[in-house]
Amino acid sequence: MFVEAAQAPEVVGAQLQANAARIAELAARLRSQPPRAVVTCARGSSDHAATFARYLIETRLGVLTSSAAPSVSSVYDAAPDLAGTVMLAISQSGASPDLLAVVTRARAAGARIVALVNAPASPLADLADDLIPLHAAPERSVAATKSFIASLSAIAHLVASWSADAALEAALMQSPQLLQRAWELDWSGALPPLLDANNLYVIGRGVGLAIAQEAALKFKETCGLHAEAVSAAELRHGPMALVRADFPLLLFAQHDESHAGVAQLADDLVGHGARVLLAGASVAHTIELPTTATHPVIEPLLLAQSFYRMANALALSRGYDPDQPPHLNKITETL
Repeated sequence: MFVEAAQAPEVVGAQLQANAARIAELAARLRSQPPRAVVTCARGSSDHAATFARYLIETRLGVLTSSAAPSVSSVYDAAPDLAGTVMLAISQSGASPDLLAVVTRARAAGARIVALVNAPASPLADLADDLIPLHAAPERSVAATKSFIASLSAIAHLVASWSADAALEAALMQSPQLLQRAWELDWSGALPPLLDANNLYVIGRGVGLAIAQEAALKFKETCGLHAEAVSAAELRHGPMALVRADFPLLLFAQHDESHAGVAQLADDLVGHGARVLLAGASVAHTIELPTTATHPVIEPLLLAQSFYRMANALALSRGYDPDQPPHLNKITETL
């Protein structure tokens, strides 16, 4: 996990160069023939990348984006009308049976299939109308790291080109260097409060919610630590009832319209006596984790990169092997 996560800067740099022409061509087609909606299809870490895609596409392009429920096709044998839509299928292996069932039915129902996949020689790649390889190279650890960040960078690349957002494109080209800087940041301050923890919330909002979802999964699969990802807005409803003195929370903030709200939530949680770990903002009496400020769409990639190094260290400190979580395989063949 440590070695593969450390490769993310190199992976993203190679991906941006290798995919430039095909993404420019796809973006031009999407501008000339706008879809009526985008439907995402993914599982696990790839589904967290799909959350990132939804926020980006809806906020930057105004195109309705929704997540497909794979069981609709694989279990209930139903086929919604997808004429005029784009299905964005995201996968590391491109081989999960339920994902393939969804994509097959979506094609038959009129969707154009855009596949982001790390295995270009895979069944999903064969089904795609447009293939965007992740170029993350083989990933041996069960815990996805570099392939997740590669998914985020590919999504950001597509949206930047589709929306003709020059500022985002320029920031994306700087992301390999920023990812390297993020990898070198010291998040060891997060270890003591989490070493003996049993439960925690991981909080994000907007494009940062995807990183909270990913972090919660990694806590569970690599650290044996029960974690729940919650939107900063949703926490103020029912989930807040569990927040007591010394209850741990990890908050991610990026510098966009959501930043002030996440910072205010951190301050409120401190007032409840919670143990607050905060990345991306500065609030008194929290454990602040160092970050690098840049374009708000790129910041979530950097947060994920810094988190992976910390999660690997936490797993080892808690006596877990982050590469071989119990009961899990690299390719999950959900039916």
